[in-house]
Amino acid sequence: MVAVDLIASCLDSIRQIGDEITDALVYLDAGTLEAFQFVGAFPLLLELGARAVCSLESTSPLDAAAEWNSSFAHPARKIVIITSRLLSDAHRYILRCLGNHGTVSHCIVLTAISEIGHSAYVDSPLGPDAFRNGDNKWGSGVHYGPSESSPRKKDFSDDDLGQVEAGGKRLSVIVCHFPMIFSPISSRTFVLPSEGTIAESYLSNHREDSLSPGLPSISTGKAFDGDEVPPGVTLTAQFLYHLANKMDLKLDIFSLGDTSKVIGKLMMDMSSLYDVGRNKSSAGLLIVDRTIDLLTPCFHGDSFLDRMLSSLPRKERTSSYYVAKNPQTPSKHTQAAVKRSPLDIKVPFETAFSTEETKCRTSMLSESMMAFVSGWNSAEVDSEVTWLPDYTDKAHDDKVGSISGSFLSNYDGVRYLEALLDRGSKDGLMLIKKWLMEALKLEKLSFPSKGRQAASVSELHSMVQMLCQHQLSLVRNRGVIQLALAAEMALQEPQSTRWDAFTSAERILSVTSAETTQSLASEIRDFINTSTSVESHKQGNTMGSSQGLLTFQDILLLTIIGYILAGENFPTSIAGGPFSWEDERSLKDVVVDSILERPSSVKFRFLDGLEKELEAIARSKDADRNKDFSEPTSTTTDDFDDQWDDWDDDDDNTDNQKEEAYGNMQLKLEVRDRVDQLFKFFHILSSMRLRNQVLGEGLAALSRFETDSYSRKGLLYKLILAVLTRYDIPGLEYHSSAVGRLFKSGLGRFGLGQSKPSFGDQSVLIIFVVGGINTLEVREVMKAISESSRPDVELILGGTTLLSPDDMFELMLGSSSFT
Repeated sequence: MVAVDLIASCLDSIRQIGDEITDALVYLDAGTLEAFQFVGAFPLLLELGARAVCSLESTSPLDAAAEWNSSFAHPARKIVIITSRLLSDAHRYILRCLGNHGTVSHCIVLTAISEIGHSAYVDSPLGPDAFRNGDNKWGSGVHYGPSESSPRKKDFSDDDLGQVEAGGKRLSVIVCHFPMIFSPISSRTFVLPSEGTIAESYLSNHREDSLSPGLPSISTGKAFDGDEVPPGVTLTAQFLYHLANKMDLKLDIFSLGDTSKVIGKLMMDMSSLYDVGRNKSSAGLLIVDRTIDLLTPCFHGDSFLDRMLSSLPRKERTSSYYVAKNPQTPSKHTQAAVKRSPLDIKVPFETAFSTEETKCRTSMLSESMMAFVSGWNSAEVDSEVTWLPDYTDKAHDDKVGSISGSFLSNYDGVRYLEALLDRGSKDGLMLIKKWLMEALKLEKLSFPSKGRQAASVSELHSMVQMLCQHQLSLVRNRGVIQLALAAEMALQEPQSTRWDAFTSAERILSVTSAETTQSLASEIRDFINTSTSVESHKQGNTMGSSQGLLTFQDILLLTIIGYILAGENFPTSIAGGPFSWEDERSLKDVVVDSILERPSSVKFRFLDGLEKELEAIARSKDADRNKDFSEPTSTTTDDFDDQWDDWDDDDDNTDNQKEEAYGNMQLKLEVRDRVDQLFKFFHILSSMRLRNQVLGEGLAALSRFETDSYSRKGLLYKLILAVLTRYDIPGLEYHSSAVGRLFKSGLGRFGLGQSKPSFGDQSVLIIFVVGGINTLEVREVMKAISESSRPDVELILGGTTLLSPDDMFELMLGSSSFT
């Protein structure tokens, strides 16, 4: 059997559209750009004959001039647009793109959303039949130039072909489905593009058992109503179905969780006799709700990649897409998008050129980089030319210093990310050091080696500087240089101190949760008080010596962890929390005091509407603090007559103080009400296992696979060990197709019924987590495979997005939450 390789499958799917890409301007939207960066698809696009690869959101008439293949003697007549979004969302950008190129007569639009998938948003302007689009919306607004007449609308004659005529010119637009748009972190790990429609669509509606639109609802065992299925659920089912078809896999589908169960049923409804009869390889698909295990992505575990991704700044979202509404249809299914963190990271390349001894070379290299960004090649320009602009002042511009781009999963045949996925912090640093040493050897540069001594950040920095001495060396080794600089940034202050503080606090909570609820509540209360004193110290000390310690937002994330741990170890009623009334009251008091103590640094979703009042208190505190520092103490006695006129002013000040005190009391009461609602949310987190008894029993049974009592393992680790040993997991549901049910009901009368298959029996296993995965889980899954009795099994792990602990906070208490 041929090994499954996600990166190779993505590249093969691009080769299959090679005829369309040849001699075409290729436009990628933000989601596709992110996915293709991981795959390393840009060299392949140029190899297939693309004139240029451009951004759809930043389309310009000058794109046609940026031809990488100079063999074309005629202007561009074909455009290929690859989008990860609904056609209705990408519509205005496509129109702008077509309007910028008057010579184009043929346009191919490849979208990751299938024709049926568009029905998830029935009230979008193009409607569920956007592929056919009888009104020919593509013709609206397309102009070829001031001398040409505007195109007139014409109905489509075929299912997916529209034609627009303008001034004798004929424009054909073909819309096709291209499902292989995802971000493969490795050959067997993938997530969906963060700025694609599937990842941004709601996974749950606003109900009592919902935590966030970006997470599935809590599993209660109750079935979804047909009209209540969120669009993200439908689109996820469509994606998994078409992904399996593209990879020629015949799936046995299993699910764990209510949302996953709906996805499994939708996939079964899409199956047919044609799918069963085709010659496909068998595989098992297990769909898991993220809300079944919220702890693992919240933890700051020993994963080198997780540490890097959590420390590096991300690129700002470039797209301004929105789910458009159709005024002629009801807006029942139209919802705002979930803002996922882009996987496009920013690596500060300027740190490689910061020493004094290479200052001259640094200036020359930075000027050359600026020149390249500005569109000319310094190597081909005569040194005596004087009309060229001077880039010296811009050499260290942020746009050049911090280069944005995803980590490459496939870099010249080297799978760097795949090798780092199962590494901890120390092992990952040693591996990057090894790669740097190999690069230096290939460049014939010598570096004094210290044997097997552990790698240090300063050592990596010195090797990176040696590789950056020459431009060719920098370009040839940019992949490993990018990883080395990212590792340096993740392990320096204050990122390193903050991560270690998180790790220590989480370990304390895990140990304390096995004792009593009083001790666990006491630890959480101490963390909150510590964060308050740290913030107060930061405000009073301009030196910032406490930088890097945990903030109040970090403590709220630890509080979430504490409540989930309390719910697992001390199950209680759904209505009540895991702590006693006295302990929880004291927790609420310290949270309220913390919010009012430094209101300027507190900006959370549950405090919406109180921003102005909190900002006013912050300004008042700052004014009082500055007044204390600025007012000198008077040592002389003022004349009695000078103070006679101030008595009335004192009365006015007293009235103002009373009004201010009253306003502060009202604000405190309002903050307390909001904090009460916040703790109700914590109660939901602590009672998740109690809301579905069967699922709770299954999760409790999986604790037998906790091989190490000193380090907590996530749900996926225990699931892998359980299914590979054919352990029956309560709550795990098998979805049989219509054909399978026919065989069971028909042949069962003659005693020939088929037994229920086991997920672990397949040689190819796919696990997809609805809501997202994190790299710590990837490392644990790889470890579970190696520890199992079947290390030869091929496991593919996927998820809605790649989560970090900060992303989990945003989903539950930040801008993407229901709280």
